[in-house]
Amino acid sequence: MNKQALIQKVVEKLTADLALYFKAATIARAEATHEQSKAENKYDTRGLEASYLARGQSKQAAEIEASIHQIAAMEPKNFRLGAPIDLGAYVEIETRGEISRYFVAARAGGTEIVVDDLKIMVITPQSPLGRQLMGHRQGESPKLEIGDRRSVHKILCVA
Repeated sequence: MNKQALIQKVVEKLTADLALYFKAATIARAEATHEQSKAENKYDTRGLEASYLARGQSKQAAEIEASIHQIAAMEPKNFRLGAPIDLGAYVEIETRGEISRYFVAARAGGTEIVVDDLKIMVITPQSPLGRQLMGHRQGESPKLEIGDRRSVHKILCVA
């Protein structure tokens, strides 16, 4: 797996997401300050709701922006055979014949990208799955809890 290409794809996806959040926040901010959003009575909260929405979208945009900077600064790390899963690892797991692919990063958990026709999800060490995977090695078959199911997963690759 070309880690530099993987990191670049994550940055591109986050940059696209950031543009959408900025656009949504701008629209919500305009709605909140528009003269038609002025309260007509004490029960009219349209303007207030729009301002809450704009603030939430701005916070999310700031979080994505911080993720972009941190992911872009990552140095591609090569994991030798037998190395434990850690930040920067590309991991393949097999469960009941299905292979799932993950990239472990400090931020941007849940971001999905496609590299070389492979769907890869970014997970963080703080996520439930990330927390369970950290420290395991290629070839191990840990029993992982995903959702309300606990089953054996074989770690096919840590790169």
